[in-house]
Amino acid sequence: MKANGKKEIAAGAALLLGFILWTVLIRHVDVQPVGVNGTDIGFATVNVWFHRLTGVHLWLYTITDWLGLVPIVVCICFGVLGLKQLIQRKSLMKVDADILLLGAYYIMVILGYLIFEMIPINYRPILIEGTMEASYPSSTTLLVLSVMPTLWFQTVRRTEKPSVRRAVIAFVVLFSAFMVIGRLTAGVHWLTDIIGAVLLSAGLYLIYRGCVILTDTNRTESLR
Repeated sequence: MKANGKKEIAAGAALLLGFILWTVLIRHVDVQPVGVNGTDIGFATVNVWFHRLTGVHLWLYTITDWLGLVPIVVCICFGVLGLKQLIQRKSLMKVDADILLLGAYYIMVILGYLIFEMIPINYRPILIEGTMEASYPSSTTLLVLSVMPTLWFQTVRRTEKPSVRRAVIAFVVLFSAFMVIGRLTAGVHWLTDIIGAVLLSAGLYLIYRGCVILTDTNRTESLR
């Protein structure tokens, strides 16, 4: 089990390095002033081609924007679970380790979002309500792909009912697929924005899961 945890963390770290490399490439490869108001966009040829292919569908943007509240609700639910344990057990150290790690993980996701809001890599292909908005990585995609897999992971850990597990897994897969495809085809992000969000969220999630596995293993070994 410990080896599995280390492998998960190593895979997550590799994906984060891939995200960093991808970000650097976006800033240096095929950069052209094809964005809104002549802003520079990396991988311009591919990004412009894909944006013209999908077109702009603001109704889809609106739907996926509102559905972005779903992962926020998931975060709140786990926050309530952690608070309940804290109140009942009267010690932060007695709260389940995987819930504490989950809180730290969610904070890392939020920090990742805030960093790229403050340091825009590029801007959206279109104006949103007349305003230029940072577009990389896709914040909605990052939020969905960072949070929804934790719902799957925690459900499998905390319930043994096959029907509940199947229902949650099906929901997570279908919801995540709809959100990513919806964001990809709504025309409010460049293709590279979505790819960047996938790399970042996958890397962070694997590191979280690996840390949980290592914590479980250490606890099991200490009880022997």
